[in-house]
Amino acid sequence: MDRRLQATPHNPPMFFNLPTLLTWARIVAIPLIVGVFYLDSLSPVEQNVIATAMFIVFALTDWADGYLARKLNQTSAFGAFLDPVADKFLVCASLLVLVHMDRADVFAALIIIGREIAISSLREWMAIIGATKSVAVHMIGKVKTMVQMIAIPFLLYDGRLLGLVDTRLWGSWLLWISAVLTVWSMVYYLQKAIPEIRARSR
Repeated sequence: MDRRLQATPHNPPMFFNLPTLLTWARIVAIPLIVGVFYLDSLSPVEQNVIATAMFIVFALTDWADGYLARKLNQTSAFGAFLDPVADKFLVCASLLVLVHMDRADVFAALIIIGREIAISSLREWMAIIGATKSVAVHMIGKVKTMVQMIAIPFLLYDGRLLGLVDTRLWGSWLLWISAVLTVWSMVYYLQKAIPEIRARSR
């Protein structure tokens, strides 16, 4: 449950409490991950390993910020807003980098990024008409996110993991699976939202 909290020594302002700072870290991570690939002092293998490690670490903050917000009683409306925004920035920026480096299929990336824009707009619309529950996060969306979060570091690594797993091959397949789940989840949310939109437009 999200609620605004008064700032105290034990409960800092919602813009600067620990959970929110972790969320901000995912946004800050974007230029850092991109910048790694422009460091001439690093070999391509080193660039891949560092970018992959950074993505994994910053992606884990998505779990950590929610856990700490509940544990420390520092949930807020701002945190609830910023968290999905940071997730989308991190995923979309990483996909653009991978497309630029010819590691990700541009059509799969367009499907995923386009869906994020469409569903974000739909949720904003549903909030305006007071029907946010109809587009609440569903299991399909959670599975889609999990597959994405495996595909992207695989593609960033771009090599053989432990000498066995071809991460580009597996990453490409997982990205397309994520794209399929992306379309599936979008159809699901639209099916839930359209009756509410029709009911409130009469």
